[in-house]
Amino acid sequence: MTIRVLAIDDSRTIRDLLRMSLEAAGFQFECANDGVDGVAKFKDVQPDVVITDINMPRMDGFEVIKELRSGSAATRIPILVLTTESSPELKSRARDAGATGWIVKPFEDAALVSVLKRVTGHAA
Repeated sequence: MTIRVLAIDDSRTIRDLLRMSLEAAGFQFECANDGVDGVAKFKDVQPDVVITDINMPRMDGFEVIKELRSGSAATRIPILVLTTESSPELKSRARDAGATGWIVKPFEDAALVSVLKRVTGHAA
């Protein structure tokens, strides 16, 4: 079974790095360039996991998490935060909003793939 990932990040470079890393590992990859775009694409993509940045225009990552957890989508799928931020306060805020986990940029390909497999129940 292929794991479908929806990555939401305003950085084209990060989206491209995620695409290369995850497609090479056999994941199906879809992306959105900000929170509004990501929430809109969520139903069509039907991902197994969402990766979101925090600092984005139009809708930040905290709002994305809240919308996906309580909005019309109301999903329980894993949502991972991928950001340069690492403060305990921001991590706590993300957890309170419904985030499953937190990964600090820059990421290591193997570690990211392992986390995605684990949170989606596909770990070996």
